[in-house]
Parts: sequence; C-alpha cells; structure tokens
Amino acid sequence: GLLLLTSFFLHLEEGRASPTRLVCDSRLIQKYIGEAKEMEKRAGQCQALPTLSCPMVLPLVDFSLQQWKSKSHETKQQEILCDLALLVGAVVGAQGQVTQECGARQLNQLYQHANFFLLLLQTFSWEVGPWQPGCSPRSTEQIQVTSIFLTYRQLVQGKLRFFLHDLAKDLCK
Repeated sequence: GLLLLTSFFLHLEEGRASPTRLVCDSRLIQKYIGEAKEMEKRAGQCQALPTLSCPMVLPLVDFSLQQWKSKSHETKQQEILCDLALLVGAVVGAQGQVTQECGARQLNQLYQHANFFLLLLQTFSWEVGPWQPGCSPRSTEQIQVTSIFLTYRQLVQGKLRFFLHDLAKDLCK
C-alpha cells in the first residue's frame, strides 16, 4: 500500500496531474488517450506475445452515452473505479504469465497508468464514503494480452473522458 501511495505521489511530482488539473485541462486527458493508443500499438508490435494460459477477467467498458448522462457523478466514479480495479488485476495476472521483455515492459507501463487513474479517482469524494472495492462490473474473459491494452484504451477514451468532461462543467468555472 505504501509503495502504491509513493508511486502515486511521484507521478504527481513528475508533472502528471492533480485531480483538479486533470479535470480542468482537457489537453491532459487527450495526452492520456494518446499514451493509451501508443501503448496498445507497441504491445501489438511485441514479437511472440504468449496466449495467456489462465484467462484474465476484463471489464466490459462499452456504454450508452444517453444512459451515462443520466447517472450521478458518484455512480460514474464507482463504475470507472470498478472497471479500473478489474483491469489492474488483469494486468497483474498477465504480468505473471508474460516473461518476454517487450510484453513485460508494456504491461508494466500499462499497470502504472491504470493504477495512476485508480488512485487519482479515489481522491474524488462526494458525500458518499470512501470507495470500497468489491463491486462487480460487467466482464469478459480474455486470453490475448493485447485485449488488456484495448480495454484500457477504450476505458480512457470513453467513460473516463466523459466523466472528466462532466466534472469540468461543475469544477472549472
């Protein structure tokens, strides 16, 4: 836990984003979307990525924009946190199965990015209490390492981007 917290603060000091800056500076989420696309591309270029012998459970991150808009900030946050927690778990599981250097390096980078958002979103608080793990998002099992990168990119491009955009309307006046 302490290691994660330290890593989180190191990211913040490296010019990553404070919660308010991430919400109010739309260029930052575009930067993270670009990084997600780049990680997915580089993972796809790794030679001989193994098929996972133990399938990873990934969140289904597709959504209806109309339904999404009708949800509260708290509900959206919980949903994204659940997706990220499941995704981080899948990355950790895949890291245990991928020994090839290129794939391992990309998974490590993906872990850092996904965990950064997981920790960052836990800092947003409303009247509801602190976030508790134990949610069960819609999910699917995958045996391809590249599916993990695809899921992360879709999550950042979709739910996370729209969530931050919604928050910006309220927080960045």
